[in-house]
Amino acid sequence: NYWNAASFTTPSSYLHFATFQGETSADISFYFKTSAPYGVFLENLGNTDFIRLELKSPTVVSFSFDVGNGPVELTVHSAAPLNDDQWHRVMAERNIKEAVLQVDQVYRTSRLAPAQGHTRLELFSQLYVGAAGGQRGFLGCIRALRMNGITLNLEERAKVTPGVMSGCQGHCTSFGMYCRNGGKCVERYNGYLCDCTTTAFNGPFCTKDVGGFFEAGTLVKYNFMPEPVPGASKDTKALTQQLMPNDVNLTKEEVTLSFSTSSSPAILMYVSSKTQDYLALVLRNNGSLQVRYNLGGLREPFAIDVDQRNLANGQPHNINMSRQNRSISVQLDHYPPVNYKLPDASDIQFDLVKTLFLGKVYETGPIDPVLIERYNSPGFIGCLSRVQFNGVAPLKSALRKAADAQADSHPASASPVSYQGKLVQSNCGASPLTIPPMSAAPNPWPLDNTDAETPLNEERVIPDGVNRDSAIIGGIIAVVIFTILCTLVFLIRYMFRHKGTYHTNEAKGSGESATESADTAIIGTDNPETIDESKKEWFI
Repeated sequence: NYWNAASFTTPSSYLHFATFQGETSADISFYFKTSAPYGVFLENLGNTDFIRLELKSPTVVSFSFDVGNGPVELTVHSAAPLNDDQWHRVMAERNIKEAVLQVDQVYRTSRLAPAQGHTRLELFSQLYVGAAGGQRGFLGCIRALRMNGITLNLEERAKVTPGVMSGCQGHCTSFGMYCRNGGKCVERYNGYLCDCTTTAFNGPFCTKDVGGFFEAGTLVKYNFMPEPVPGASKDTKALTQQLMPNDVNLTKEEVTLSFSTSSSPAILMYVSSKTQDYLALVLRNNGSLQVRYNLGGLREPFAIDVDQRNLANGQPHNINMSRQNRSISVQLDHYPPVNYKLPDASDIQFDLVKTLFLGKVYETGPIDPVLIERYNSPGFIGCLSRVQFNGVAPLKSALRKAADAQADSHPASASPVSYQGKLVQSNCGASPLTIPPMSAAPNPWPLDNTDAETPLNEERVIPDGVNRDSAIIGGIIAVVIFTILCTLVFLIRYMFRHKGTYHTNEAKGSGESATESADTAIIGTDNPETIDESKKEWFI
C-alpha cells in the first residue's frame, strides 16, 4: 500500500512491531516528510547487535548497524535541506557483502562488509518506528514502509497508539475552519496554527480585536509607496523596492473597520493617491456616515449618505464596504448590505494609490480642500479597531510599531507605517454586555500589560439573573420556619399525650360505698392528703 502512512505528533511517540527478521539480508525503504531537524525513523535492538535509520541533521541521513564486528555507520549528505516538509525517499540495504544507503535516488553511499567476522544480525527486541531507547523522536510523517518486501501496516497500528495519527492528512482539512477573519491555517505535526499576519485580528484563532484609542490630533499613516531612505544600505533599499509596487491601480476595494466616538465631524479613513483620486469615510456634523469617492470624470465627488442616524453616540459600529468596478456595497452594523452604483461618467480605476490615513489627514500632495476644511479638525477622538484595507491592517501595524518603540527596539527604516500623537492599544473594540457612552477625554478601556481578557464578576452577574446573597438568605429563612413548625408540632403532641383522661383530687375510697358521704370517705383513708383549694382544673 503506497499511501499507508502514519503521522508522529510528539517526540516520544512511536509504533512497535514484531522483531525484524533480517539476519543475513535487510532491505528497507520508505518515504518521509518533516519540518523537524532530526529524528529516529526506526530502530531494532539485540544484546549488542542493532539496526537504526535516523535523520541526524536537516541534510544528513544515517544508516547504522552492528552485527558483532562493531558499529558501522553510513551517512548521506544532501545538498538541500530534507526538513522542507516535502516527501523524500530513503532506501537502505545490508547483506553479507555490503551495505548501501540512498536518499531520493540521488545521494548514495556504500561500504563493503569485512572479509572476516560476524555476518548474522541477531535481534530480539521489538521493531520501533519513531522514538525508542531514549533516542530523539521523529516528528513528521512516514509512508510506504517496506522491510524485506513486506509493507508494515502503519495506519492500523497508529489507530490504537497515543501520539500517532493514522495517515498524513493535514489538520487544516479538519480544523482550518476555526481560523476566522481571513486567518490562514498553517500545518503543524502536533496541531495547526492560525496565521493572523495579514488580518486585523490577533489571538490563536484570529478572533481577538486589535483596537487603538485616538486622542485629539492622533493619526496613523500607511504608505503604499514608501519613499527610499537617503543613505540607506543596499539591504534596506532592496526591502523598500519590495514594498513599493510600480503601479497601484485599483478597480476594487475591501474595507472593514469598527469605531466608537462621541465627537463629530471626523475622518475615519482617507486613502489618497498621486492623482486627484481618493476614498474617504467620514462622520458629518450630525454624526451620520458618509462615503466619498473621487475617481475622476465627475465635477464633484460621488457621495453616499449611508445612514441619517447619529453614529457618534459612544457605541461601537461596524462598517463593511466593497467595490467592484461601479458596484458598491455598504453594510452598517447588523443591517443588510445596501448597494450603490457609480455614475456612468465616473472612472472606475483608483489610480496610483499612495497613502492611507486613520483619524486625521496630513498630506502634502493633491487633496480635497473642502474635505479637510470640514472634517479634519480637531481629528477623530475615540476608538478604531478591526481596520483593514485590501488585505492591509494599518492600525495593527502601527500598534506593533508603537510597542516596539516602547521596548526600545529599532524597526526597519523602510516600514510603511507611521503614526503621530499618542496611540494607545486598547480592547475598546470588544463590545461589552452593556455599552455605556464613551468619554472623549481619557481612554475608557485601558489595556494592561498582561494582555488578558477581563473576566466578568461572577458574584454580581448570574446567568439566571438572581442575586446569590438573596438566595442564601432565603434558604436560611426557610430552614428557620421549618424548625419552628417542627417544634410546635412536638409541643402539641406532648401536651395531648393523656388525651381523654380526667384527673381529680378525690380519695380512692370515695367510690366504695354509695351510702357514705364524701367527707366520711376522706376521713376513712389510710393516707389522707391535704387538699389545696387553690388547685384548679383546666381543659385545653
